[in-house]
Order: sequence, then structure tokens, then C-alpha cells
Amino acid sequence: MPNTPASSSTDPSTEPSTAPRADQQILLTGVTGFLGQAVLQSLLENFPAVRVTALVRPKGVQTGRKRLEGLLRKPVFTSWGERVGADEVRRAFDERVDILEGDLTDMPAIEQRIDTVIHSASSVSFDPPIDEAFRTNVGGARNLYEALLASGQDPHVIHVSTAYVGGISKGLRQEGSLAHDVDWRAEHEAALAAHHRVEAQSRTPETLRSQMLAARVRQGKMGPKAVAAAAEELRTTWVHDRLVDYGRTRAQSVGWTDIYTFTKAMAERVAEDLWASAGHRVSFVRPSIIESALRRPYPGWIDGYKVADPLIMAYGRGLLPEFPGLADSILDIIPVDFVVNVIVALATQKVDRRGDEAYFQVVSGATNPLPFHEMVTAVRGYFVEQPLEDEKGRPIEVPEWDFPAVEAVDVRFRLKELATKAGQVAVSRLPATRRTREWTSTLHRNASGLETLRKYTELYRQYTKTEMVFDDANTRALREELPEAFLRGGTSTEGVAGALEGVERAELDFDIAELDWLRYFRELHLPAVTELTKAYSRRKATLDRRAGRPAPPMKEGSDILAVFDLDGTVVATNIVQQYLEVMRATRSKRQWPGEIGNLLGALPGYLRTERRDRSEFIRSVNRRYRGFRADELRALMQGQLGRRIRASIRPEALELIERHQQAGHRTVLVTGALDVLVEPLADLFDEVVATHMDVDANGVMTGYLATPPVVDEARANWLRKYAGRVGADLKKSYGYGDSLADASWLELVGTPSAVSPDLGLYSIAKKKRWAILEW
Repeated sequence: MPNTPASSSTDPSTEPSTAPRADQQILLTGVTGFLGQAVLQSLLENFPAVRVTALVRPKGVQTGRKRLEGLLRKPVFTSWGERVGADEVRRAFDERVDILEGDLTDMPAIEQRIDTVIHSASSVSFDPPIDEAFRTNVGGARNLYEALLASGQDPHVIHVSTAYVGGISKGLRQEGSLAHDVDWRAEHEAALAAHHRVEAQSRTPETLRSQMLAARVRQGKMGPKAVAAAAEELRTTWVHDRLVDYGRTRAQSVGWTDIYTFTKAMAERVAEDLWASAGHRVSFVRPSIIESALRRPYPGWIDGYKVADPLIMAYGRGLLPEFPGLADSILDIIPVDFVVNVIVALATQKVDRRGDEAYFQVVSGATNPLPFHEMVTAVRGYFVEQPLEDEKGRPIEVPEWDFPAVEAVDVRFRLKELATKAGQVAVSRLPATRRTREWTSTLHRNASGLETLRKYTELYRQYTKTEMVFDDANTRALREELPEAFLRGGTSTEGVAGALEGVERAELDFDIAELDWLRYFRELHLPAVTELTKAYSRRKATLDRRAGRPAPPMKEGSDILAVFDLDGTVVATNIVQQYLEVMRATRSKRQWPGEIGNLLGALPGYLRTERRDRSEFIRSVNRRYRGFRADELRALMQGQLGRRIRASIRPEALELIERHQQAGHRTVLVTGALDVLVEPLADLFDEVVATHMDVDANGVMTGYLATPPVVDEARANWLRKYAGRVGADLKKSYGYGDSLADASWLELVGTPSAVSPDLGLYSIAKKKRWAILEW
């Protein structure tokens, strides 16, 4: 781009104005994002002559207008409402905000008059798949500029980028157009093509076989459809991870830290090639790490965790004993309202800058540097004085970092990950008990936490060990050109927190030099993100308590089912133990040792089969009934053996069955056990579905099943048909099971419960927040 000098402030035609042009029309993208919603709020509160057209895509049945109106209920607008009244805020919104329904990836035509465009929309993730990042950040920018060109208008575009757009380097990073020869068009095409290439790779026999094998190990007990669904989920995860690796590696290969900064650099070149080179005006705003507000919309305002916050809160919870950052590197952080104020200044004030002087780095590193170790000291001091609490309400002691080398931290992480993985493997081979379920939950939390921390440290270490310092000469020069009336604003500053003491109380100023970082962190930012964490924790604790409790009071209704599994649910025994009882009742004591020895020898095979496929397990065990007479077994069930089976019913199950019956529910027992063995329980249920054994002409069992066992997916299919036949509503119904094989039908009912579950079902129940009953 040509380097055109800034216009002189003595030129009457370019002298800054104290107010925007009447009825200025601004097109705003990214309005629902952190920065975009703050820009909209500032424009509406401070510039009554401005009208805003917001590009918002519909979401489901919700229109773009309804989505945008939802912002009025968020803190960014409610704080303004507290100052001037909610009705005044709503009036300003209704009178001065229009909606352009659409999305940057499918940009609608721009038919209304536009004076200024604020383009703040982008994917802010550091590690999205390469095609998603390019489609949003590069393709979206291209679509916007092409739509502007097609409209025949000449608006001033304010293109929001990032200070890290220059890639990996050391020393001073000046403002101005980037010097590189990477072709954004070729990169965009290659990124989209990568998706098709990786999708094809994911469908090769070699890849699919490994995914099917892993799915069978994980979900085999739930049935073939569950295995297929799990295999497809693994395939799509493989595609996602592969495309993330494509993006990260490609970005680093051409000198950028990650795909986010790479695509933002390409988007800048899109703006230069399509808009600026055609003689149109574009200003680039490059913020560094944006965090909570200093002044507006109110001190400490933030909308969800931002870049540094996950690491800060992991440290506060004692989960981050070390971090591979350089203690004396500059952590470049900027309050969100400083970025907003630069954007609205460029949008509403008549300051015409072009060429390299139209790039504005909104940063702190050059003017008011924050060394990484000072930030860590501020964070540590805050959590020492106001510690977070663990799950038992005890204060968490935060560590003191000594900033070890990257390699040392990586080794420690790796050792913890290996220990956790070994623990998970060991526990998975233990019987399912209350203790092993607690161990499983703890190990899963530890593994998830380590995975998250590794992800954060790998992503953010480039930002905490950087040796770059960002210059902000253009931004400081812009501030000097602005009228005092703009910087001071016209609204009240009452109630501003102590972090503003000694700072000029200006509303739209962005002078970073006066900011006291220690006070900013301890009085504004850390309380804000801590409150976010507590809110998340309270919500999670509420959901966890609900998940661990029995179902709420039952609703009455004849269209409601109460479906029970047998083994491990209604009774504590299983079909192997049932066979042992039959054997003891039908064989002489001299035969017991041989039968028991034979059964023990087969037990390891049964266990392997049961882990793999519940239906196969049932078939294998029931082979042992070959030679038994069905009428003799029925006679046994009417005697002492039947009474023992009846006595094995869990008291909690018996009480629950009675409660369902009293509520008018239809009680159903569905089991893989032989029908003859569950006859002593038949009077407790309205419907009993069990396994039928094939018999020969003499009434002798052949050892083969007459019909497939109704387990896992077969049970789910049966339940759907049965509910339709009896007119039951599955969404109002209840289900009780203990095994991973039961998950496929439990998810059909509105109120599923895992009863003393095995570790597979326990994991699903925790994830889906089903009730977990310990009987």
C-alpha cells in the first residue's frame, strides 16, 4: 500500500469534529461478540446521531432481530439502563438499530446507505480446523468487501485485527502494512481443499478399522448401532484434530504463531487488495490481549473468559504449579473499553489517515509495559488474600512460580498424564463399586484437567514468552488529534472503582500510560473473572447435585412406563450366579466340585465376552442349561429356589416398584435371564420380557435360544414398539439399569437412572447428568 502522510490538523477540511455527522449510518459485524456488543453499546449511549445496521445471522427459529434484542438483557446494556433507565435504552435500540439478516460466510447484498463499516467479526479461537479459520476470517472478509464493492458505495471501513498479526519475531513491532509475500487466495483455496483431503483420508480402510476397533472396545456392550455411532464420532474427531494440526503447522511454517494470527494477517491483505487498493479508505485496529473494562460499560465488565483467564483461574485453583513463560517478557494486555474507544473515535471523528498511518495498535507494551512476573505477583497476591475454595470449602493454597524451562514443565506434565492414564487402566479392570466409581470420576477429572492445561500452555506460551514489543505511535498520535470534548465524554463517572483514583476521569479516552496494572488486576479484573468462575461452579454444583439425586416426585398417569432391568438392578445377582443356584438345586453334592471348577475355568472367558457383547455373554452362559427339562425347572421355581430368588430382590427396588404402581404407571421388567427363572417375580410387573430357551420334542432344553435376547439396542427397539402399542409416552417414563448395555434404552426415557452402575454406565450417567442410585 502507498504510504500517505497523515493530514495536517490545521487543514480545515480535516480538522477533527466534536460530533459525528448527522444520521451517520454504521454497518457493524460481530455485534454479538465480546468486542462487538461493547461497540454497539458505546455508539448508542454516546452518539445519538448514529444509526447502526448490525449483521446478525438467524439461529434456528430465532431471527437475527430476536438474537440482537437478547443483548439488552446482558450486563453490557443493563448497566447503561441503571444509569438512564431501561426504557431509554430500549427506545434508543428500537429507533436506531436495524438488522441485516445474514452471515459473512453467506453475505447478503448491502442495499441501504452505509457511511462507515466496523468489521469486528472473526473466529477468535487459536486452534480451529484450518478450513473453518479460513472460511470465517479470510472468506468472510472477502465476502464483506465484495459486497461493499457491489453496493457502489464508498464507506470508511474500520477493520479489527490483532497486534499479533505480524507473526513470530523479536523486538519492536511497528504499525503499518505487513511485509510478506504469502498469497491469501492460494492459502484460502488450499485450506478449503484440506478439508476434502482429510475427509477422504478418514474414510480409508486403515483409518476406519482402527476407529471401529476403538469403538467396539468402548461401546461394544451397547450394540452394533452404538458401535457404529461411536466409530463415526471417532472419525469426525480424527478429521477435526487433523485439520487443527494442518492449521497450526501451516501457520508456523510461514512464520505465524497459530492459525488465528495467520488468518487475521491474510484478512488484512484481503482488505488491502480488495478495498484500499481501489482507492477506498480503511483503518486497521490491532488490539493485543483484550481483557475486562477499566471504565465502560462499567469497571470490570467482561463477557466470559478471555485469553489469559483460563490460566489465571487454573492457577487460582492450584492446578498450575508451573508455567513455561519468560518472567521478564512483556504481557501485552489492553482493557476492552480502550479498544472500543479507538474504534468509535475512528468511526465518528473526522480524522483521515491512510497508508501505514492508518494502522493503529491498541496495546500497552511500549507505553506502559507489564512484565509477566509482575502480573503473576499481582495474581498470586490476590489469591493469597482471597483464596478460592475446593469442593470441601477449604481455601486453596496457590503455588509460587519459579519460571522453569519449557522442557522441565513438559516433562512434569507428561509424568502426570502417564500416571493418570495408568490409574484409569487399573481402575477399569476392577469391579464396579462405590469406591471404584469415585476413583473413576476423580481420574476422569484429573485427565480432563491435564488435557485442558496442556492445551492452554501450548497455545499461550507464545504469548507469555514473547520478546516482541508493540509500538503504538499511531494510536497515541490519534489521541492527540482528538478534541478534548470527545475524550472526556458527556456522561457521569460516578461509582467508578478505586482503580481509577489518580486517573483522569474521561469516558472515551484510551491513554494507557496512566493505568496502574496492580490495581487494575486486584480491584477489577481478578474479581470479575473470579465471580465468573464462582458462577460456573455454582451452576455445575447444582447440576451435579441434581444428577446424583433420585428422580423428583412421580407424576401420576397410565401412559407412563417404569422399565426395570433385572440383574444388578432389581436383584443384586447375575445370570452366572443364577445358574450356580440352579446347579446346586439339581445336582448332587458329589457333582458340585466338578461343576464349580468347570464354571470357574470358563469365568475369564465369560468376563471377556461380557465386556465385548452382552448378547454373546447371555448365549454363552445359557448354553449350560443344555439337558435341563423346562418343566422340572418350573417346579423348582415354585419351591425353595423360587423363594430364594424372590428374597434376593433389593428392598430399594421393591419399594420403587410399589411407588410406580401407586402412581398408576405400567411396570415392565426386561431381562436377558431365562423366562423360567424370573417367573417368581412375574406378579410384581405388568409386563415381563425374558429370554426363551429352545426345547426339543421331549421338553429338554437344547442350550440354544429360541429368540435373540432382548438386551442393549434390541431392548431399545422393543421398548419403542411396546410404548406405541400400549399408548405410553417414553418422554414421561422412567428407566432403571446398571450396565453400559442399558445406556442404549435408558436414553429413550425421560427419567433414566443408573443403579449401582458399572464404570461404563457411570461415565455416561455423569456426562448426561442422569440420576445415580446406590442400592
